[in-house]
Amino acid sequence: MIVGSDGRQAERMPVEEDIARELESLKSRQRYRVLPAIGVRNGRFIEVAGRKLLNLSSNDYLGLGADRELLGSWLHGLEASGGDGPAFTSTSSRLLTGNHPLYGELETAIALEYGSESALVFNSGYHANTGILPALCTRHDLILCDRLNHASIIDGIRIAEAEYRRYRHADLDHLEELLEAASGRYRQVFIVTESVFSMDGDLGDLRRLVELKYRHGAFLIVDEAHGVGVYGRKGLGLCESLGLLRDIDIIIGTFGKAFASAGAYAVMRGLFREYLVNTMRTLIYTTALPPVAVGWSLQTFRRQLGMQGARQHLIDLSSKLRDGLRIAGFEVPGDSQIVPVVLGEDRAAVGMAEALREEGFHALPVRPPTVPENSARLRFSLRADLLAEDIDALVETMVRRRP
Repeated sequence: MIVGSDGRQAERMPVEEDIARELESLKSRQRYRVLPAIGVRNGRFIEVAGRKLLNLSSNDYLGLGADRELLGSWLHGLEASGGDGPAFTSTSSRLLTGNHPLYGELETAIALEYGSESALVFNSGYHANTGILPALCTRHDLILCDRLNHASIIDGIRIAEAEYRRYRHADLDHLEELLEAASGRYRQVFIVTESVFSMDGDLGDLRRLVELKYRHGAFLIVDEAHGVGVYGRKGLGLCESLGLLRDIDIIIGTFGKAFASAGAYAVMRGLFREYLVNTMRTLIYTTALPPVAVGWSLQTFRRQLGMQGARQHLIDLSSKLRDGLRIAGFEVPGDSQIVPVVLGEDRAAVGMAEALREEGFHALPVRPPTVPENSARLRFSLRADLLAEDIDALVETMVRRRP
């Protein structure tokens, strides 16, 4: 029974009954989620529910978020600027009074490093992916999307008016079949992929995607959310490391992972930037990022350009962990800094996460619907501030606590 403010009792509404049943079902299937009590982060460690644990679940791939010297320098600059420094709020959209000059500095810096005509900064990667496709695509277009693309890309496709098809993950023969079937039937065909897939940690075949783009006159969008900072001499992503920066129509990157800030960006030709400024709803109808966040993004972006040693160390750690776990008999897909260990049943993944927590490791289970049924896993997100000894200890613990 529910008691109102006037003391009257009322039965639960049907929607409440359904929600309560669904929550109980999630609990019984080990899929119930709660917001964790996260405390202070200290270097490669994090405090969770009062315990100091080795942090293996952060996307801060370069460790910039834990760089006290960098943060101290930034805060000192803010203090020294007095009231003339960047504000902590923008209070309006970029098209009103929220377009602080730091936006221009950041977008210019990004475009320069990518060798692109222009760049555009957004509030988040989710805003980018749910805004770009709906703005560019019409009902006369077709979107072809890798089946394992991030949920934000899927949501953007669903909002867009265009038809869409999802090709089998990394199956570019299937993609080519769809491209051939679409020939002459649409105004434009858009191909959308990630460069580093966030759940399996594998890399997209960007070279062949570029070949297919040119052969079929398609428009290619690559989401480098998990690639920027990690790949490329300047950390511009897998597109840079493969020498394909000029072959991708739109490259999307994020500040919220390796760049240890907030927001996202896209690099593109000036025509597309101009059009998005005029039509992209998630840009037009949202309050701009606080200038202080934009300034911090500019600082971390510039800092990571020279972190080649950290990038190599991160790749070496990833290879070490994969090799150790595979030798021990674990199923470990992918070949990036994201190292998933597929355990199958939800209970197995939850149980292993609890066992690792007892041993001092913070690694969270990933369960359906985020991943397919019977492929629940632990997902280790490695960072450049981890040590080789950390990897050895993790492998030893995984083997000893194997379910």
